[in-house]
Amino acid sequence: MIGVTEATEPEADEVTGVLTTPEEWRVFLERYGELYVKTRADEEELVDLLDDDQLEVLDRGGRVEQWLGAAPAAEEALVRSEERLGVRFPPSLRGFFLASDGWTVLDDYVDGVHPCGRVVWMRDSAAGGRVIDIYASIPDNEDIVELFRRSVEIARGEDFWLLDPTDVGPDGEWAAYAFAPKYGDPTKHPSFSALFHSGYADMEEDMD
Repeated sequence: MIGVTEATEPEADEVTGVLTTPEEWRVFLERYGELYVKTRADEEELVDLLDDDQLEVLDRGGRVEQWLGAAPAAEEALVRSEERLGVRFPPSLRGFFLASDGWTVLDDYVDGVHPCGRVVWMRDSAAGGRVIDIYASIPDNEDIVELFRRSVEIARGEDFWLLDPTDVGPDGEWAAYAFAPKYGDPTKHPSFSALFHSGYADMEEDMD
């Protein structure tokens, strides 16, 4: 039977606390982009992300600010997405979309966070449906299959980011999961914000 791994909570501060406003997300995402360029992007990716002046600054060990997201989502677009799915997004996800309608690269085997108009139930996405069928064919996987069927797919690549609207904390946040099909066990986080922060924390560790 496949289980669920609980992520270790970082101590809350201005970076690791739950982000709910567009202003908080904007500050965090700017830091995330800067750290990603420093610690994760390879040479080919850097050429795609940065212009010549930025590359020169980075080569000199300077600070390069890089926005890896999109323009903010309009409130109307956000509401349409919620109505399409029949839910109201948790505070940290709403704040994220109002700061950036999607995100292009992550420190994970995930291509990026979907724009709000492309957020979908995992059961309704082509890749998600295939994963559900595979796991449903394995005995004693009823709990994880049910988790997949009720979860929203917020990001996908080789791995998935999922949010469970039936598991809501006192702050209104939905439980969030990073799921790598090749390993099997989803890793649970208390919120979308905490899930996003986990990649940031990994990059910070590489700077130490």
